[in-house]
Amino acid sequence: MTHSEHWQPDRGTEREPGVRPPLLAALQRGFACRCPTCGKAALFAGYLRLRSVCPVCATPLGTIRADDAPPYFTILVVGHIVVPAMLILERTVRPPLWVHAAIWVPLTLALTLALLRPIKGATVGAMLALGVRSGVEDH
Repeated sequence: MTHSEHWQPDRGTEREPGVRPPLLAALQRGFACRCPTCGKAALFAGYLRLRSVCPVCATPLGTIRADDAPPYFTILVVGHIVVPAMLILERTVRPPLWVHAAIWVPLTLALTLALLRPIKGATVGAMLALGVRSGVEDH
């Protein structure tokens, strides 16, 4: 069996670049905005910009390009929260349109900004665990 089949998250601080973490662990660590491989270092260098390399395990994070997947998943999640809640409020209370705007616009914006980063982290974690990379370093 190869080293990657016996992968343990806390076996040490240094990892071989290219060792893939288990999918569920990578998703959880990415959602927590941590390195999907070791779970110790921050995944992001900015709000949505990935670190080029993990400082703990040397995983090349800059080669993973999530592109449009995180915004798509974020819209999917936020839409499934906001739209049913909006319809329930409309069916039960029937408030004026300004009340809808006052509630749903800020809530949609807040949920989107709160979920976009963790969803991008989970997407990057899944891509890393599945071996999906662009092959080009991001700078």
